[in-house]
Amino acid sequence: MAVDGVVRSMDSRARGLGSRRLAELVTGVAGQRPGYRALAQGVRTLLLDGRIALHVRLPAEREFAAALGVSRATVTAAYDLLRESGYARSRRGAGTWTELPDGVRPTSVATPAAGEGVIDLAIAAPGAVADELTAAYAAAAADVARHAETPGYHPYGLPELRAAIAERYTRRGLPTLPDQILVTTGAQQAVSLTLTLLGRPGDRIVVENPSYANALAVIRQLGLRTAPVPVTEDGWDAELFATTLRQAAPRLAYLIPDFQNPTGRLMPTEQRQRLIAAARATGTWLVVDETIADIALDAPTPPPFASLAAQGGGEQIVTVGSLSKGHWSGLRVGWVRAGTRLITELTTLRVTADMSGSVLDQLVAGRLLDREAEILRRRLPVLRAQRDHLAAALSREFPDWRWQLPPGGMSLWVDLGRPVASALARAALRHGVRIEGGSRFGADPGTFEHRLRFPYTQPVEVADEAVRRIAAALDGGLGAAGDEPGRPHWVA
Repeated sequence: MAVDGVVRSMDSRARGLGSRRLAELVTGVAGQRPGYRALAQGVRTLLLDGRIALHVRLPAEREFAAALGVSRATVTAAYDLLRESGYARSRRGAGTWTELPDGVRPTSVATPAAGEGVIDLAIAAPGAVADELTAAYAAAAADVARHAETPGYHPYGLPELRAAIAERYTRRGLPTLPDQILVTTGAQQAVSLTLTLLGRPGDRIVVENPSYANALAVIRQLGLRTAPVPVTEDGWDAELFATTLRQAAPRLAYLIPDFQNPTGRLMPTEQRQRLIAAARATGTWLVVDETIADIALDAPTPPPFASLAAQGGGEQIVTVGSLSKGHWSGLRVGWVRAGTRLITELTTLRVTADMSGSVLDQLVAGRLLDREAEILRRRLPVLRAQRDHLAAALSREFPDWRWQLPPGGMSLWVDLGRPVASALARAALRHGVRIEGGSRFGADPGTFEHRLRFPYTQPVEVADEAVRRIAAALDGGLGAAGDEPGRPHWVA
């Protein structure tokens, strides 16, 4: 992110908020005719909740006052209060932008060492269905002999696994050839390769806000400039998304339309169609992460996003998938589905990183895909019961916390009612629970401090113990203990 004032000013001109749009958003949290203090608090709330982005130019005072139906003096006083509290900055002749106060930045919880008795809720992924996994490894062992006499390098992936993944897409309504599949070492590698190939430092990328923390980390490392679009309790605002595509003219957009991580929302079909049309009009590559699509608890499994692109409109849609959520993260088998030329280019890039994936893991993956329907029939009722159990436990212990029960996915996106998520995460770790505050999932640093992502992938007895420990952490006070140095910070 540029910190130079001139660069930031130029960037903000491309990311201004319209007076009518901001008036609609702020009256939803501050009332129809807010006073200046309520107006300033409303803007702060929208900023911290990720519904408006950092370093975005606010409307001119006169225009904003007219849109709100209040006096210009009210808006002037609200802007003054925002500047005084560090939530806005101005420059004569250039306008006013959203900002965060000094010191308000995301914090992460240190990864605990193995064997410390810590309940790890930073990982939103279940264990395997043990007997199915064991059977798949046993069956794959018989296949190893066919490959043992070869070098074992398959940069594109094992041909039989590529064919199985392609057939899976075709069966779900998206005709696919094996040549359109690249097997990767997990979905994270698939996302990283795709963004590395298609993006350049400084390119714009539209992202959901909040979004998957590890994808956001890749985006920052690559020097891509984010244009965040909020995902709220009501889901996506397709019109705002389309407007952002038109105004920002981004090179890329990264989406999780199926049981979105971390909110669990499911994008309706008509919104998907509108986004595809808008991206086609702007020439934007859509990178669609479908790693959670199989975890459909209260809704049918959606068809592939790219299947809605009629007659050739899907050439700029790249789909990422994985076995991590529906089967087992330990396999580290993911894939990219795209046009054959792009698959070749991605593979050329991939061989500079790891040459090829594990033959044995890919053989196991093929066996699991053969029994996928049966495995999911066993897994989904367990996850549904764990979700409902966790929701009931949280309601009993923390009646002031709020969330929407997601129709699928792996976690609850919990509103704590006050911006204490990072402090609570640190306190919880001292009580033996690792959980991540919402700021890890925000496109802008320091946002979502009132949110926790609470996975329901643990057995119910472990979830109950985690809830008890977090309650004890709250009872003990939210002291300001820092992270342990030298440990990696990551979520899944």
